[in-house]
Amino acid sequence: MRLDYAILSAITAILFLPSTTAQSGKPEWCQKLPRPEYGKLERVEQPDPWFEVYRIRPGVFAIYEPHQSEEVISYLVLGANKGVLFDTGMGISNIKNVVDHLTTLPVSVVNSHTHNDHVGDNWRFSDIYGMDTEFTRTNAKGSTEDAQAELAPGEICGNLPAGFDAGPYATRPFHISHWLHDKDKIDLGGRTLQVIATPGHTPDSITLLDAKNGLLFTGDTFYPGPIFLYRPETDLDAYVASIKKLAMLIPHLQLLLPAHNVAVADPHYLSQVVPAIRQARNGKVKSTPKNGKREYMFQGFSFLMRE
Repeated sequence: MRLDYAILSAITAILFLPSTTAQSGKPEWCQKLPRPEYGKLERVEQPDPWFEVYRIRPGVFAIYEPHQSEEVISYLVLGANKGVLFDTGMGISNIKNVVDHLTTLPVSVVNSHTHNDHVGDNWRFSDIYGMDTEFTRTNAKGSTEDAQAELAPGEICGNLPAGFDAGPYATRPFHISHWLHDKDKIDLGGRTLQVIATPGHTPDSITLLDAKNGLLFTGDTFYPGPIFLYRPETDLDAYVASIKKLAMLIPHLQLLLPAHNVAVADPHYLSQVVPAIRQARNGKVKSTPKNGKREYMFQGFSFLMRE
């Protein structure tokens, strides 16, 4: 009887530990999930637990990967005749199965840029648009180092998909069917997406504008969170010019649809980014060290930059 009481007491103590202790085995970023913004969106049922899918507008779905620290968001945009998948995510689980669950229309891939976390499942699709840059051509050959870094300790929240083999995980090569340029348009039938070249984060960064519906898919050019501006391919002057271009669209926009963290954001953020990046570059705002870089904090977003 005394032993049973001891066991019961131990179980009770575990169950009623403070949440910070109970979650101590989780990475810090993971403990902050779910993000409250997703509670305001319509969640769509689908078969793969690695993903969460949300309907943003009629014919627009956010495909979110909350179990990896990048919290990547890809977007399926549907017209009457075809669809576009704006990015294919990490490639840790099969995003094509999710897309096939959501639509029977033919779907082409367009990438916001070709960093590994946005092209992971490109290889599963036969029709891919890519920006006409050497950076794109190089990344289309695939890579292993960046992909493997996504599985490092602290990068995964919860379980990896059943059957996933971490050992050979890599960004697989993919074939680009159509080369894109600034101001190109993709007709989906009743919905047109315009390509806006926004180099800076990478040389091949783009945003997609659905002008009829006031939607701007921003990729990594802007999202609420630490915006990565430290990699060798990043060009800060080009980034500022790109943000200025996008800020001119604010009066015509209803929503930003970013590629990380949250699926919708206020277009007026864009008016704050240029003054913020100028303050960071001129040393007029304090920064904090973070993983060998400097983070410059602003209201609702930050910049992660080189020392």
